[in-house]
Amino acid sequence: MIARTLERHRPLLWLTAREVLRVMKLWTQTVAAPVVSAFLFILVFGLSLGGRIRHIDGVDYKAFIVPGLVVMAMVQAAYSNNSSSVFQARFDRYIHDVLAAPMRNWQVNLGLSLGGAVRALLIGLCLLALAVPVTGVPVHQPLELCLAVALALALFSSLGLVVGIYAENFDHHMFVNNIVILPLTFLGGVFYSVNRLPSPWHELSHANPIFYLVQAVRYGFLGTADVPVGLALGVTAALAAAVVGWSAWLFGTGRRLKA
Repeated sequence: MIARTLERHRPLLWLTAREVLRVMKLWTQTVAAPVVSAFLFILVFGLSLGGRIRHIDGVDYKAFIVPGLVVMAMVQAAYSNNSSSVFQARFDRYIHDVLAAPMRNWQVNLGLSLGGAVRALLIGLCLLALAVPVTGVPVHQPLELCLAVALALALFSSLGLVVGIYAENFDHHMFVNNIVILPLTFLGGVFYSVNRLPSPWHELSHANPIFYLVQAVRYGFLGTADVPVGLALGVTAALAAAVVGWSAWLFGTGRRLKA
């Protein structure tokens, strides 16, 4: 039965392997560089400001910022990998070969998504391996943490595919990352507790969708967050479902892919 299942999904496995190989062949750029960049944030902000900001909500500052930096590195990697992969496939027109292969639409969608998800997971694990000895950040709620990470990967991997499909040039996918994702992540409470902000900034922070993802991951690590974990996971799940559905619709209709 397992052999039949593998045979039935062989095209999906090959497409996934191709996307993962694309990541691993350039590992110094795709994995090592984001890990080093995020780790420098931990060293510069955590260890330097940690001397002035001792604790936030009873948590050492250097440990407090780790969950948000892990989120930032992972979601940027998942998004950037998939948006650039799909845009390049459209630009070089080899996306037509993938669409013509004996694969279902959901298999193409999933296979292209998994490249970014694997890259993001590698970055997250490597960053944690460096951060834990330096900061001592704990993992109090592993179940909630795994769920939050899975939702984050689904959301931003699919968002990367959507933007890669709609992008007219390479600058478009970079624009979304630099002007939308990165600022919203920084304003989502990566380096501070939103509860300490005065009005109206406190209320405006709750309109930031990435704020809820940061809080869900922080709860998984530290067991504390600025909003109830159920609300944080619920908002993130709703966003992920919407973007995954959008991606599935694009692959199902072939919109902008078969042109």
